[in-house]
Amino acid sequence: MVTKTEQQVSSGLDTVKLLVSLMILVAGIIGFYYFKEESQLFRVLGILAVVVVSFLIVATTLIGKKSLGFAKDARVEVRKVVWPTRQETTQTTIAVLVMVLIVAIMLWLIDMFLGWGIKSILG
Repeated sequence: MVTKTEQQVSSGLDTVKLLVSLMILVAGIIGFYYFKEESQLFRVLGILAVVVVSFLIVATTLIGKKSLGFAKDARVEVRKVVWPTRQETTQTTIAVLVMVLIVAIMLWLIDMFLGWGIKSILG
């Protein structure tokens, strides 16, 4: 069976867009610290606006489109998952805790036995 895969080539413009996006992010971070005497609310809103603008620029590139497609596909797959009920989760948690307790007691007994053996050998 032969399947064709679409080969999309990233252009030079995509590289420029990614660099511009990175520069905008760096400028936003610098601005956040440069305007430290301003209100914290305005600085946070400014950095959020810079992140949104940078994200929108990246979303127009081939890498951004592939990443958004991956995120959408992941969301579809997560919706297909059958999550356990509260009762199943509780029962599983209790089973794990009981097993941890049993193993802890076994290791404690082995440690005590080995310690007793070493003390009796060394006298």
